[in-house]
Amino acid sequence: MVAGGPCLCGLLRLLCSLLLPALFLSGILCICLVVLLWGVRLWIQRKKQLSSAGRDGKRPLLVGFFHPYCNAGGGGERVLWCAIRTLQKKYRNVTCVVYTGDRDATGEEIVEGAFRRFNIKLIHPVKFVFLDKRFLVEASLYPHFTLLGQSLGSVFLGWEALLKCVPDIYIDSMGYAFTIPLFKYVGGCRVGCYVHYPTISTDMLSVVRNQDTRFNNAAFITSSPLFSKLKLVYYYFFAFMYGLVGSCSDVVMVNSSWTLNHILSLWRAGACTSVVYPPCDVQTFLDIPLEVEKSTSEYSIVSVSQFRPEKDHPLQIRAFAKLLKEKRVGQEPSLKLILIGGCRNQQDEERVNNLKCLCEELGVSDDVVFRINIPFEELKRHLAEATIGLHTMWNEHFGIGVVECMAAGTVILAHNSGGPKLDIVVPHEGRVTGFLAEDEDGYAETMAYIFSLPPEKRLEIRENARHSVHRFSDQHFEDAFLLSVEPLFK
Repeated sequence: MVAGGPCLCGLLRLLCSLLLPALFLSGILCICLVVLLWGVRLWIQRKKQLSSAGRDGKRPLLVGFFHPYCNAGGGGERVLWCAIRTLQKKYRNVTCVVYTGDRDATGEEIVEGAFRRFNIKLIHPVKFVFLDKRFLVEASLYPHFTLLGQSLGSVFLGWEALLKCVPDIYIDSMGYAFTIPLFKYVGGCRVGCYVHYPTISTDMLSVVRNQDTRFNNAAFITSSPLFSKLKLVYYYFFAFMYGLVGSCSDVVMVNSSWTLNHILSLWRAGACTSVVYPPCDVQTFLDIPLEVEKSTSEYSIVSVSQFRPEKDHPLQIRAFAKLLKEKRVGQEPSLKLILIGGCRNQQDEERVNNLKCLCEELGVSDDVVFRINIPFEELKRHLAEATIGLHTMWNEHFGIGVVECMAAGTVILAHNSGGPKLDIVVPHEGRVTGFLAEDEDGYAETMAYIFSLPPEKRLEIRENARHSVHRFSDQHFEDAFLLSVEPLFK
């Protein structure tokens, strides 16, 4: 014991002699990093002042929207174009900038596509900044640790965007929260974001903890307690980082009560967070006349959503096949399932091909129709002719397609979770506005029940649904959006 004392003291002295230089070196490196970042920020600010001055010496206020897939046809893109149109109406000195990776289209084609798909016409031209490194946020690039890979990739993509155009106000409109501190602290911008869906949620943590197999939790992980624990640690670390970067935002807008609950628990930024329901072109669909269905030789069931894995189109096809197989509707007219949605890339196109193979496997190919990237008028026609509007995504953040189906006069059948459950398919003045289901049997049974209702009863439900969706109109979105972003313009 006595002999060990000098050895222990020597070891402590050695550790102290190593620790002090290490702390000193770490401090020097931190100072160098801060000085470097400050220098980069000054350089970027100088670059902005030189590049953005107009001929008259006055400079418009640049509002940048980070939306790498702005030419897609989903609800997120409708929010983008409505937000831009809203700012153009309110502020005359604002120039809107869209950071996009859609290099296969010109700016004019993108704007024309927004009008064709969403019936949105902008008041003034938009400046497009085309990015070369969008592949860095493609999920296919990261077969493992996808969330972390895409998030880090978004930082590099954001850096490219910042170098090409430095805005005064930066709004992340597509869910790339890791770009927020970059634009705030390096770009010197006032920053805001519109969150459609949290990159990670407490529900995702529960899925891994309970070892449930989902599209984002592979079977080989759920079957291994060790892999499940490791993934849970990874998710907790990512959730911490996600909360850290998200809390840097000056203004946070979320699209539903479900998203609000998750963002508040992760970002802890309640003082600057508000619910801004996404704009749904309610008025256009309300123009479709509502009347008791006439006798017909065919009923149609319509689904409106992008062809992404989380939308769970296979569940729609299986439930539809089950409905046909069990002949739950007896001698009723024939049924058609019409899947309407946008394809963003080759992955989405491959997903559609897989869905067509599933239809062949289940023997319903002749009864299922795929309509991809269709014009707005065709979408409206399909909804006007449909009896049921179908939605199957688990924990859908909001559900613009659900609102559109209800406004168009279909009887909605949505998933019993997320936005549809909490905000949309809820009783209106105590009256039924639609139906919810969770699994293949539930969907098949509920579709059969809807078809079994007298036409007069279906008409009553359709009218209730229509009356309930006015709170999701473009005008309500414009009012709430302007109120939320007002601090960014002060």
